[in-house]
Amino acid sequence: MGRQEAIARSIVLALINGTQKRASSALAWILAFFSAFFSLYQLHFEKVRPADFANLRRNHWDCSDDAYLDSFQPGAGKKPEESLRPIGDMGFSGSTFYATSDQKFLVKSVPRHSEHSFFRDDLLTPYVQHMAAEPRSLLVRISDFLASRRVSLGKIFRVAPSHHIVMENIMYGQKEAKARGDTDWEQWDLKPTSYFYPERDIADGRLTSEATKAQLADEFPDKIVLSKAHADQLFESLEKDTALLAKYNAVDYSLFLVRIKTERGDAERVADPDQESSTGQSVIPQDPPAVPPEPPSWRTGIPSADGKHVYRAAVLDFFWAKHKLQPIFMTFLINTWNLLIHHHGPMSITTTPEEYRQRFLKMCRKYVEVKD
Repeated sequence: MGRQEAIARSIVLALINGTQKRASSALAWILAFFSAFFSLYQLHFEKVRPADFANLRRNHWDCSDDAYLDSFQPGAGKKPEESLRPIGDMGFSGSTFYATSDQKFLVKSVPRHSEHSFFRDDLLTPYVQHMAAEPRSLLVRISDFLASRRVSLGKIFRVAPSHHIVMENIMYGQKEAKARGDTDWEQWDLKPTSYFYPERDIADGRLTSEATKAQLADEFPDKIVLSKAHADQLFESLEKDTALLAKYNAVDYSLFLVRIKTERGDAERVADPDQESSTGQSVIPQDPPAVPPEPPSWRTGIPSADGKHVYRAAVLDFFWAKHKLQPIFMTFLINTWNLLIHHHGPMSITTTPEEYRQRFLKMCRKYVEVKD
């Protein structure tokens, strides 16, 4: 079994079987210990605060346990790892991604200690409370948090990630749209680009490969054309979400934007789940985890005011906190560079939480055009 398959298998077994009971005898405990210790890729995972995530799924996102676990159940005659499809390594964090076979959920590794410890120890409780109180929050819906607490060679040598989050897939429905021959969906991972990015700004980027620079934040080359009501709803949600993140010292989060082109300018009709699109099927999901609230929402799709597109959006990657050790060290390095070598200003990971929040909101407002 390869690395990706072994990691997928350990994730699926943890989600389907839950936390297993500890060995009842000394011999069984010893055998379990050595089995876990010599594992390189297939780690033993436990759910972190499963009751809190189950409460969100059942009581706020209308996602029953059976419906949720169905996304991870292998098909008849298939192995557990076959219910997850690896997407690959993405971005500077070294995270790995898997998608469920029904495309409803993504599983993302959280390899950095500073990030998974921040989510567990600082952000998790306010996140759960916020998501329960704000059904239209744009923070990505995290449905489970997995951690490997047992000592293993895989963790020691960091060949397998020790933490994963399970989250909604904002791109849900794209696979079916492609199969129907619909116009491909466009996506952008948006952050303020006015910060100092060493890969781009030192020696005009000549010291960094194009592949590395391609992983930097995207820039949206157009306008998000919205009605005033939808624009107000967007900014109200972003104001509340970013206030929470700033309160708990998070920076460097991004707005993941999806744009779906519609034929013959029928965005309003496409965004209505009770009507069929021009291709005969709606691109709007009508079941959890995208619903509730009922469409149209930023999870299911908001029609553009000019009728040309349907938009989806979510706030992602909010685990970088300024008070953790690695961010403190990075801030020291950048401040020293600015003082002794060349003043470029802060990076998105070294600025203050409130300054990042204001620049992030300004970016979002810049991309929106209100049209009634």
